[in-house]
Amino acid sequence: MIKTNENEPKVWFITGSSRGFGRVWTEAALERGDKVAATARNVESIADFKDKYGDNVLLLPLDVTNSAQVQDAVKTAHEYFGKLDVVINNAGYSLVGMIEEAKADDIRAMYETNVLGPVAVIQAVLPILREQGFGHILGTSSNLGHYVVPLIGYYCSSKWAFEAIYESLAIEVKPFGINVTIIEPGAYATEFGSENSLKFSESSPEYEPLRNMVFDNMSKLERGNPDATAQAILKVIDAKNPPLRMFLGSNNLNEIRQTYSDRIKVWEDWEDVAVAAQG
Repeated sequence: MIKTNENEPKVWFITGSSRGFGRVWTEAALERGDKVAATARNVESIADFKDKYGDNVLLLPLDVTNSAQVQDAVKTAHEYFGKLDVVINNAGYSLVGMIEEAKADDIRAMYETNVLGPVAVIQAVLPILREQGFGHILGTSSNLGHYVVPLIGYYCSSKWAFEAIYESLAIEVKPFGINVTIIEPGAYATEFGSENSLKFSESSPEYEPLRNMVFDNMSKLERGNPDATAQAILKVIDAKNPPLRMFLGSNNLNEIRQTYSDRIKVWEDWEDVAVAAQG
């Protein structure tokens, strides 16, 4: 087991460092003197980190859907820094399309990035973290890991799967001194709505009214400042007992309260039928 000094700089491994939350959190870690293995499909998009932070940052090309590349990146980061304290699965994108519209290949590709990619990273880092006897695995989920919005139902489903995997992981690795946190942002003014973060299915005219309504509602959302999330992440990283789940944003909790209240009411309304089905 490796002994760690709490005053030593932490070593982070972050996927999707080129934009959005990944870039904000990479910068925040480096600004406070920590060290980061920053990954992106195109390392040229994060070259400015090397110019500014020198040897404190290691730039690694990484497509999380390539399991061999994941293994190589984790191994290289560990050899370069000597340990891994914080691992953040942040890479992901959304498939935009009604349930009827989306093609199987597009659904499968999104799951490769949003679900199987993070699993590949987790499986690559766990032997290292177990041997160390410490570490913190975080993952960027969404408030949509608890409820759904039409038109992006497949994206929501990937976050539900992501949350289940992380919650199970938290129980499994706790005995090894490893913490797990699911980060659940609400709406933010990131590049998540850009072409790099969205893939569109072919549109059916039958769904046009609903599609327009969803896009209209999304356009009216109050979006947070992604730069404001940095301090929240640092507090979670530094906490002695970090939370399993952490919302980012001001509107999430009210929405979740209503969602679970509605679910419980339906279950209670049908409780007699459910109990009778016990036999």
